Amino acid sequence: MGEATYPQSLFRLLVIVCLSFASVAAHSQVSSDTEWPSYGNDPGGMRYSPLSQINRENVQTLKVAWIFHTGDISDGSRDRKRSGFEATPIFVDGTLYFTTPFNRVIALDPETGKQRWAYDPKIDLTLDYGDGLVNRGVATWFDAARPSGQSCRRRIYEATQDARLVSLDATTGKLCLDFGDYGQINLRDVPGYRAGWYHMTSPPTVIDDLVVVGSAIDDNQRVAMPGGVVRAFDARTGVLRWSWDPIPITVALTAGKGKDVGLNSGAANAWSIMSVDLERDLVFIPTGSASPDFYGGLRPGDNRWANSVVALHARSGEVAWGFQLVHHDLWDYDTASPPLLTTLRHNGEDVPVVIQGNKTGFLYVLNRDTGKPVFPVEERQVPRSDVPGELASPTQPFPVAPPPLAPQKVSVEDAWGPTPRDRETCGTWIRGLRNEGIFTPPSLQGSLAVPGNLGGMTWSGYAFDPRRSLLVVNTNNLIAKIKLIPRAEFWRDEVRKEDGDYAPQAGAPYGLFRRFLQSPSDFPCTAPPWGMLAAVDMTEGKIRWQVPLGSMQDFGGQQQPVPPGSINLGGPIVTAGGLVFIAGTFDPFMRAFDVETGKELWKTRLPDSGHATPMTYRLNANGKQYVVIAAGGHPKITEESLSDALVAFSLP
Repeated sequence: MGEATYPQSLFRLLVIVCLSFASVAAHSQVSSDTEWPSYGNDPGGMRYSPLSQINRENVQTLKVAWIFHTGDISDGSRDRKRSGFEATPIFVDGTLYFTTPFNRVIALDPETGKQRWAYDPKIDLTLDYGDGLVNRGVATWFDAARPSGQSCRRRIYEATQDARLVSLDATTGKLCLDFGDYGQINLRDVPGYRAGWYHMTSPPTVIDDLVVVGSAIDDNQRVAMPGGVVRAFDARTGVLRWSWDPIPITVALTAGKGKDVGLNSGAANAWSIMSVDLERDLVFIPTGSASPDFYGGLRPGDNRWANSVVALHARSGEVAWGFQLVHHDLWDYDTASPPLLTTLRHNGEDVPVVIQGNKTGFLYVLNRDTGKPVFPVEERQVPRSDVPGELASPTQPFPVAPPPLAPQKVSVEDAWGPTPRDRETCGTWIRGLRNEGIFTPPSLQGSLAVPGNLGGMTWSGYAFDPRRSLLVVNTNNLIAKIKLIPRAEFWRDEVRKEDGDYAPQAGAPYGLFRRFLQSPSDFPCTAPPWGMLAAVDMTEGKIRWQVPLGSMQDFGGQQQPVPPGSINLGGPIVTAGGLVFIAGTFDPFMRAFDVETGKELWKTRLPDSGHATPMTYRLNANGKQYVVIAAGGHPKITEESLSDALVAFSLP
């Protein structure tokens, strides 16, 4: 549905082919710089750069080249949510483009960081956006049929928090008036729309002459939330080409009663980044959980295509195939990580694949043409629900390889804290919860979710080094308490004494209480490291290396030593220079690691924590390679300060 809720004490066809070739030819004439033209660089989202000027031998000499301040910060006052700067810029035709937390689109000179233009869609900053004020970037399309020099030959697209799709001229930042209603499309015409609850945080996706957009939908407010429809629009005119709903409101057979009833649910929306395969004309959609997240008695069955990766034919929007990662989700285990497309050597053959991670810590490798697992996946029995009215799935899909990248079971003996009191308190909490490892269903007494809904893997995703067949992944190690509260008791003060999140799940027989388990000293009750960076050999399906990522030493004013490894939000990139660049941690640092060993080679302090994914590019004008990161803090980590800085690094 929406994005993760965080620890409350840590942070509250012939013509088409011809046009495609013409576009490539025109693009090669426009710029010979090494670009970063989409969120994940290539359309399949590998987040890999062929640049090697910055490498393992010289990365320690990186310096700040320039800093740009957007001016868009909200501290949560004036009826606004807090802001978070999570954008990853794109670089095309010699210009950097990115979005601010207020949905302003800004174009910068990539050498100096000077502003070339800015466009303000003037969103309502006071709406109840469940994810806070945040946006992760833009997409672009080159109109090869438009004469050179004419406006909107290259377009920049943004999906806004208040549910609009905007088309801008890349040169001037002015609206492309031939698109939709004078440059904009209203995306609010979905059943059950409610301002703020239905919003957009991720950039659209472009394939051929289509712009594809999903949505973010707030979690757990009610059963019948807006539908998680994915829509494709003509890139030039804005005309709707197709729409696809992961769980359309259809007729379902009531088990044993012989009558038909409507499926009472919504969401299963695609709020994360989509990927595309131009050759196969496929769009890969990562979907979230159906509403409400933690009680599924009113949405019987597996709820396909919720919690899935689904391949759609781009021309029609019809399903080519789909693979469900979590059946009948009861844990908010969204498919938050973007699908990653690459080719692997498997059993002596080159196999086109989709790599898809999940908050569970599982990593699935699927054949790109068929959706069938490349490494085996087994349906294994999981704990049954004891909540009246709930019919949890009896099995879940467990990949045989690669192994889980996050812990999936925690015992009382594993309880951790920096003091004996912390460890005793955490142990007592764990002892009192239903705890049968991963997929323990929510209960009336309270259940332990391992991992919690922050992952494992989240929207941070992963990066792939095609030369070494290594997938670099950052993960979290957090556990959460989930408790269902009968409707008649939900609003009673004596029931709502525990600090945490209370959500009504209106229309269901149970409301929800949840919280991440943290000791009295505010650190997680799980043993550190709480954040890891790993490299997975995707040929063998084995973990090559795994190291703690960042530090929480300075969190909460802790005086005694704290083991390394920080909760993290913001993904990695990999370069041909043998480097992994990543920020994302509570401590405000950007780091570079050796992709082959996991050794930290460089780190530098940022203005604030960089909860975003970096990017890199090279300018032929001066021959320099740059690495850029948005460093602005996170909207839900109230212990972090906020900034508005986009920071670029280069060699001296």
